[in-house]
Amino acid sequence: MNEERKIETEQVEGVAPPPKARVIPLRNGEGDQAAEQLGGGGARDTFERKRDYLEGFLSQQPAPAEPEAAAPGGDLYEQVIEALKEIYDPEIPVNIYDLGLIYDVEITPDHHAKVKMTLTTPHCPVAESMPGEVELRVGAVPGIGDAEVELVWDPPWDPHKMSDEAKLELGML
Repeated sequence: MNEERKIETEQVEGVAPPPKARVIPLRNGEGDQAAEQLGGGGARDTFERKRDYLEGFLSQQPAPAEPEAAAPGGDLYEQVIEALKEIYDPEIPVNIYDLGLIYDVEITPDHHAKVKMTLTTPHCPVAESMPGEVELRVGAVPGIGDAEVELVWDPPWDPHKMSDEAKLELGML
């Protein structure tokens, strides 16, 4: 293992450029003859790549969301709310929407969701993971292109922000 390895270097004036690729014309059977001379298949054995193959794809724009689908009460908005109602606070047996942790949900015309939320306290054990989970769940809703979660502390959360269902579940009603 104590063998000394030597690296040899050689200084050169220049390197010959690699050979250029050959372009075989595919018009009027010329490509068939040239390809046969080079030992390849004819033009009928190759697939021609159209130069504008991405043109139609790149020119397409996503259809803007229908205003009623993105507005509160719209289908897309309601699907996002349903996704939020599937996320539960690990310490409280109530979903984060009914707890009042979601302050605002906005769906842009480009189908992007913006969620403004808070946590019960800044020292909440899920402070690092909850916003990420909300982003993943909302982003997984069919029709949502991108989800953005903004964690805010003002106004602070208090039990008055809970829905009646959450208060009933926790025995506060």
